[in-house]
Formats: sequence, C-alpha cells, structure tokens
Amino acid sequence: MSGESFLVIVLVGLIAGWLAGQIVRGRGYGIISDLIIGVIGALIGDWLLPQLNIHIGMGIVAAIVNATIGALLLLLVLRLVRGGGHWGGGWGWGWGSGSGSRWGRRW
Repeated sequence: MSGESFLVIVLVGLIAGWLAGQIVRGRGYGIISDLIIGVIGALIGDWLLPQLNIHIGMGIVAAIVNATIGALLLLLVLRLVRGGGHWGGGWGWGWGSGSGSRWGRRW
C-alpha cells in the first residue's frame, strides 16, 4: 500500500466517522474514534451494500458515502446492543416500564 492510499483511507475514515457521529449523536466522537468508526464503517459498507445489490459508484465521494452508511449502521447497532441514547436507555427503560420514565419524573 502506498502512502497516498493510506492517506485516502484515513481521510475517508475521518470524514465518514465524523458524518456518522453528526447524524447519530449530533457531534463527533473525537478524531481517533471518528477514524476507527469510519474505517470499520467502510469495511461494513464495502461488504453489505453489494450484498443488497446497491452500487454507489467510484471515486472519493462514493467511498465517503459508502463508509458513512456503514458507520451509521455500526453506530445504530452498537446503540441498540448497548442501550442508551435517546431511545429509552436500553432494556427495561423504554415505554411503559414505570421506573425511569422521562414523563414520570418531575424536575
């Protein structure tokens, strides 16, 4: 792998991770985390989208879109598995559980 290829991978990973963080969280996760999320997202996108018969195209913009889709899927699955965020806080904290309900508390 040449230095230019490595630089493109890092650039695509950073942009895709940052975009996915903006969409899911409303802000990025930090430069290292954005890079890791983006690179793993690119691997997911490169594997999953052709399986679904979705072909985005060639070039840097297509690589960023592909990696961002994969990173979004990664973050959404992690959020569902870990629980938390704005979707009820995981198992037992969702709709109608009684304890910890957002609408039952008085601040």
